[in-house]
Amino acid sequence: MKFIQYQIGDIVQMKKKHPCGSDTWEVIQLGSDMRVKCCGCGRIVLIPRPKFLKGTKKVLNRDVEHDRPDIVARSEESTLGD
Repeated sequence: MKFIQYQIGDIVQMKKKHPCGSDTWEVIQLGSDMRVKCCGCGRIVLIPRPKFLKGTKKVLNRDVEHDRPDIVARSEESTLGD
């Protein structure tokens, strides 16, 4: 099983559609409950994390290159201090 770490602002596609017809949601809050906002109608819903993880199909807007420079910058900071 692949572990996915969600971040605030991620757009995720869920397995089931919202009654408005959209299946895309924006993650607004992380924790034991996930607060998500429907990208179709703007409804905000609080979902327990296990139910959210089971119902998530994929992350649509994940930018891998955005995360990578931050890691490089941290490693450069540790070498610059020596």
